[in-house]
Amino acid sequence: MAKSRKMSALAMGFMAISLSLYTGMVVQASEDDGLEQMRGGVAAVLNPGSANSVDIVNATARQLNLELVEQKEESQAGRLVMANVTNSLNVRAEASETADKVGMLYKDCGGTILERRDGWTKLQSGNIIGWASDEYLLFDEEAQELANSVGKMVATINTEALRVRSEPNTEADVYGVFPKGELVEVLNEGDDGWICVDYEGKDGYVSSEFVVLDFKIDAGETVDEIEAREQAEEEAKRHVKYGEFTTDVDTTLLLAALIQCEAGGEIYEGQVAVGAVVMNRVRSAAYPNTIHGVIYASGQFTPAMTGKLDQVYAAGNIYESCIKAAKEALAGTSNVGDLTHFRRNNGREGLVIGNHVFY
Repeated sequence: MAKSRKMSALAMGFMAISLSLYTGMVVQASEDDGLEQMRGGVAAVLNPGSANSVDIVNATARQLNLELVEQKEESQAGRLVMANVTNSLNVRAEASETADKVGMLYKDCGGTILERRDGWTKLQSGNIIGWASDEYLLFDEEAQELANSVGKMVATINTEALRVRSEPNTEADVYGVFPKGELVEVLNEGDDGWICVDYEGKDGYVSSEFVVLDFKIDAGETVDEIEAREQAEEEAKRHVKYGEFTTDVDTTLLLAALIQCEAGGEIYEGQVAVGAVVMNRVRSAAYPNTIHGVIYASGQFTPAMTGKLDQVYAAGNIYESCIKAAKEALAGTSNVGDLTHFRRNNGREGLVIGNHVFY
């Protein structure tokens, strides 16, 4: 029993010294805390002449500091994290450079923090769950700033069929109908019960009562998803001569279908610009090096994500102007330089063509 009390007093002594070292405060023992049971109080815990006394105190202080840091890092769980890379970043099974790779994050991809420790962050991005080095990540304000720049607000239709109108009222002309589950880009959310959305390049309006809003950022790919995409690219790629992008008819029509989905209602220059963005990505090391791979890359083009692109492509009713624009882009025409992004013009700085801004 006496030995037990002495060990308890020793532990309390270490704690008192550690707290005084970490906070800079003077910690004094009281009769209630048991330290006075040891003659000389805290001084009796360590022999002042002992060679390792300072090492013991410092080690205890460092341990306390480490625990506080870990608590702070764990409190960030659930917060946004963005990849800070030019091309791609490996995500690993454990917090180590030698651990197995479970997936990859690409430029402008983001995710959710699950855990942080020792300069590594465990995150979830799409179907990836794994660890990435903090050296290649952005957090807090920097992450939010990048996400706002490259992400988009989308609406999922949650009714059987939703009319898209030319103006925000029930008497306006109907452009078309969105089926249940359709995912569309939100351009503006009003306070009058209407949401402005992109409808084949035009401003359309739908009732906010029948949609679910969500903010989307690009997600990474798991190793399995990368392998599946690469296999699909090989199957879709029959002959591509790089430099001049000579493709088969199917690939040309796929690009034309995407142009129609993204800019079918735009002026011709705007349609060429969308095709040029796709080709700029093909040429860039930051994206897959095939047209099929770029178009179907995770989280990149909304029509590819929702299945709308496949519907337009399968139907075969592609506008002649979009086919012509695809052929121009394939021939090397670019009226947007080497820009790789676009969105509806919402005040963002960039090159404005029609209703889109390219950046």
